[in-house]
Amino acid sequence: MLRATSFIIITALFTTLSCKTSAPPKQAVTEEQPLLEIGNEKFSIDEYQDSYNKNKFASDSSKELTPKEYLDLYTDAKIKVMQAKQDGRDTTLDYREEIASYREQLAKNHLVDKDLVEKFTNEAYNRLKQEVRASHILVAVSEDAAPADTLEAHRAAIALRGRLEEGSDFGDIASRFSKDATAKKNKGDLGYFTAFQTLYPIENAAYNLSVGRVSQPVRTKTGYHLIKVTDRRANRGMIQIAHIMVQDTFAVAGQKEAAKAKIDEAYKLLQDGESWADVVANYSDDKQSKKNNGLLPLFGIGEMVPEIEEAAYALSKPESYSKPVLTIYGWHIIKLIQKRPIESFAVMAPALRKKVVTDSRGKIIEAARAKQLRNKYAVQEFADQYQEMAGLQDSSLITGKWDYQRAVSKDWSASTLFKIEEQSYDALSFLDFVKRRQQRRPKDSSPAVIFNRYYNEYLSECLFQYEREHLEETNPEFRSLLKEIKEGVLLSQVMEENVWQKSLSDSTGQVRFYEQNKGRYNYPERALATVISAKDPQTVNSIRKILAVAPYRLERKSKEILFEAGSTIISPAETASLEDLALIMQKNPDYVVEIAGYRSTEEPEMASAARIRNVVKYLNTQNIPILRIIEKDYGSFRQAAEAERNRRVAFQFYSQSIKDVEKVYNSDAGASVLIEDGYFNRDNRYLAKAKWDIGEQTSEENGAATWVNIRKIEPARPKTFLEARGSVINDYQKELEKQWVNRLQQQYPVKVNAQELEKIKR
Repeated sequence: MLRATSFIIITALFTTLSCKTSAPPKQAVTEEQPLLEIGNEKFSIDEYQDSYNKNKFASDSSKELTPKEYLDLYTDAKIKVMQAKQDGRDTTLDYREEIASYREQLAKNHLVDKDLVEKFTNEAYNRLKQEVRASHILVAVSEDAAPADTLEAHRAAIALRGRLEEGSDFGDIASRFSKDATAKKNKGDLGYFTAFQTLYPIENAAYNLSVGRVSQPVRTKTGYHLIKVTDRRANRGMIQIAHIMVQDTFAVAGQKEAAKAKIDEAYKLLQDGESWADVVANYSDDKQSKKNNGLLPLFGIGEMVPEIEEAAYALSKPESYSKPVLTIYGWHIIKLIQKRPIESFAVMAPALRKKVVTDSRGKIIEAARAKQLRNKYAVQEFADQYQEMAGLQDSSLITGKWDYQRAVSKDWSASTLFKIEEQSYDALSFLDFVKRRQQRRPKDSSPAVIFNRYYNEYLSECLFQYEREHLEETNPEFRSLLKEIKEGVLLSQVMEENVWQKSLSDSTGQVRFYEQNKGRYNYPERALATVISAKDPQTVNSIRKILAVAPYRLERKSKEILFEAGSTIISPAETASLEDLALIMQKNPDYVVEIAGYRSTEEPEMASAARIRNVVKYLNTQNIPILRIIEKDYGSFRQAAEAERNRRVAFQFYSQSIKDVEKVYNSDAGASVLIEDGYFNRDNRYLAKAKWDIGEQTSEENGAATWVNIRKIEPARPKTFLEARGSVINDYQKELEKQWVNRLQQQYPVKVNAQELEKIKR
């Protein structure tokens, strides 16, 4: 922990991988006089100003350091880095590999057009506020079709649009002429959608059209689309539901009738007051959601089958449920759990930025960036070389089985295809690129168009690679960030060797430091007490009763499991409940589970014990030890009203931790329970208002009830070494670092130009 704390301080000084936003560093300006001289190195006022701007809160986030106060932190860090370089740490293979990894990650953020990403992010968020319903007509032509075929398809789309403008019915034209396989059935209707739910060109056209208008032809990979917007509405937000599903995928009419009868029976039970959980358990065929009372993940528009969406959004109150709804999967009863409005831009922006670079917008962003790089660097293309090489193309490019080696006519490695600045790129590398990237294309594709597309992709990829390799030269911000990372890694290494590891392993030094500084480590007067705070006295008293006996009984159970008459074997259907039980125990290491076994009066006496034993065996296989299990064999006592429940094993959770009791109480909406036990100082917010006496005290203030039980009051005293060890190690680290820096300062003397320091701006 101490080492981690120190590393955070160091990385605050030397990296900007945190969430801080820093302005791009200024261009280096030659100074007549340096601000600092450390050993033989000089540091300009601009370097110091930039570092100060980023890290002036590094030592205390609540207090801004002055430029003079920051000077010691800056010079000490620089001296340590200089020593690391003197030791040759920046030349080791491990260091170079680590920096290469950091550089690769850092470069990704500088290879993207951030302004365009931000533009698409804002656009997407604004579009998410609205749902659009649109229809389309597809005139099919592949993106790699010959120019003549592409032109013909475009003319066909224009002709269809003309007919629509003259008054022809869009649905009729779509069902007759659209090459979308679903058009004959849905007449081109795409339903409601929002951002990211269809190809960007289609989305873009739909959001820029008014209701009733038809777009100009819109190009996608599959051809030209005519888009017509038929409706707009506000985004209905995210919704979460639970459902009961009865499968209805049978061809036999009788089975279909049985499925309908089953869902109707489930619906009637709900109306008669049967619990949702019981109806799900007994009727739902969805095995996955059945484990969790039918609960499904949150979803939005276009993410669920339309029938479920419409039924779900029609529900207005949580816990209300629909009449049976038929989908392609079967019959469903939908229960509303929650509705969430669209979140704020600040919350959604990080996820949206990731989406815009990975969906169909990503290609637009890449193309725009490639165009920028073509303008940024001198690109010289050799058309003659390309034309000669293009003679290698043939129809096998369409099948994805092309191989230039079948028709080798020259040494293509000696043929320069293009140059970026002064760097040459040979034709052989491009041919290998095509062979490696090729894939099957639509039958109407043109080999020449495919080959040219690969060429443009290859040139763009080479531009990106060239930019990546020359970022330090062309991007001052990247250069500055990478320098800070390099120094941060070196600083971490020398701190590990000279401070952190020494302070942790030198037990003799720790004890000696403690003996020399005992006055620093003292306990004030303290009270050993238990504190319970809740919204009312009834809750406080309920918690007190629970805490009276350990382990503490929790208001939490796991689903009981049932056995067949006379059987003690756990059925596969009940294993899911035991899996949930084991998962709860694994996630809560202080939990203890009581396993209660039952049998009917007709069953053998040992049946309930055998059932308990089989459950315990299962839990043991899931690494739940016997020490965390309490066995209770109730036999045929406590008979239940439902006959099958007399053959059950039930589960009750307990815990060794008061924090688990607190967590269970706080799982209820509106609860605000606090339970603490241990030593408290006088200034504790609960003890400060209580009498400093042994005994129990209760109080009510600001709508909350508090119970304090002081069991012992200890006078102030010095801490033993073991009690103070954490603080001792932390202070010992600081002492070792101080001694080490003093030695380094002898080797690297520091000279400060006081006049230049006065120029630093806060």
